[in-house]
Amino acid sequence: MQNNHLHAVARSVHGINPEQSKEQKGAAAPTNDDPAASVRLNGDVARRRAGTTETILWDSELIGFGLRILPSGRKTWIVRYVGRGVRKKVTLGAVGELSAGAARGKARALLAAVATDGLPRPVVKGEAPSFADYAEAFWADTARHWKPRTQSTNRRHIDRELKPVFGHLAVDRIRRADVLRWRESLSDRQGVFNRALPVLAAMLKYAELLGHRVRGSNPCRRTPRYKRALKERYLSVAEYRRLGGVLATVEADQPVAVAVIRLLLLTGARVSEILTLRWEAIQPPRLQLPDSKTGPKFIYLGANATAILESLERREGCPWVFPAGRGEGPLSSVYPQWAKIRRAAAIPDVRIHDLRHSYASVAINRGMSLLLIGRLLDHAQPETTARYAHLEDRSIADAAVRVSQSLGQALGVAI
Repeated sequence: MQNNHLHAVARSVHGINPEQSKEQKGAAAPTNDDPAASVRLNGDVARRRAGTTETILWDSELIGFGLRILPSGRKTWIVRYVGRGVRKKVTLGAVGELSAGAARGKARALLAAVATDGLPRPVVKGEAPSFADYAEAFWADTARHWKPRTQSTNRRHIDRELKPVFGHLAVDRIRRADVLRWRESLSDRQGVFNRALPVLAAMLKYAELLGHRVRGSNPCRRTPRYKRALKERYLSVAEYRRLGGVLATVEADQPVAVAVIRLLLLTGARVSEILTLRWEAIQPPRLQLPDSKTGPKFIYLGANATAILESLERREGCPWVFPAGRGEGPLSSVYPQWAKIRRAAAIPDVRIHDLRHSYASVAINRGMSLLLIGRLLDHAQPETTARYAHLEDRSIADAAVRVSQSLGQALGVAI
């Protein structure tokens, strides 16, 4: 039944009525309805020897599909049809360059296009841009809403990690398998993958909003990050004493760096929050920051931290508590000074961010809860504070020992 339907469509395309006589059809272009002039075109037929005159063999199944054989031996696949009242003959390709099956497929597609010419066509969705091109559009739309440091970090991930891997793919063609292969390629740089994955996830989510991807198709969803042991380094009492001694020794030569490091030790603040501190934010007994990694926040000051801030000289017309040596901005870093100070204190493995961890460990040893510590350190997620849970367990265990000893003495039980 399907072949009968194809015959009917093809006859209508050619403008041929099967009831017409051979004279009406024309001897120069025999139709497939003429058994004497048609054959099932395939590779064997294409290998036939050429005659002394041009020969056209028409396919016995697909109306309009033919094979032209020239006396020179050149053979080409052709298709004949009537489009918009005009009879046309199109060369599909030469034998040897195009197989019989491929030529038949091209002929069938062309005849189908002619048969549906003028009919309403479905609206075809525009092709999605490549990831490399989309990355620039994403950046133009979103980057201005990020903090400068976030802009710098995300741009680095896009240029160094994402575009080299996904740049050639259309943004709607990125699949979970592609993301997992990328994950595997970074098995020796797990931290890079963990930090770049959220950037890719945000980009593909925004692509859904723009209509470049199907809603809910983000392949980053449920893609596992690498589980990495968190670096936890806390200063001991002896290390605090050594560090304090070194700071006192170098204070005359490095007063600004020493003040910054002491404020980090005494407040548990992030280094960026102290380096970019403005005079207007100092409102004892706290610092009122209009912006930070987690938004506006308060940093509470003790007497020692307040005394350090009051001892600092203020540069006229400068809003920064710690201004840069050159230019009008704030101090950018104390890492070079810190590298020398920690070495002199025999704690070369302590990062400057470990001072914040050490602040939390002291708070726990003083009996403060994780909830309160989370508020002190301004953690956006409870999971961030949960990393100190083992310290709290240790503190609770020590308390239990002390209670047990007291009760044992009261009960006269030897311990």
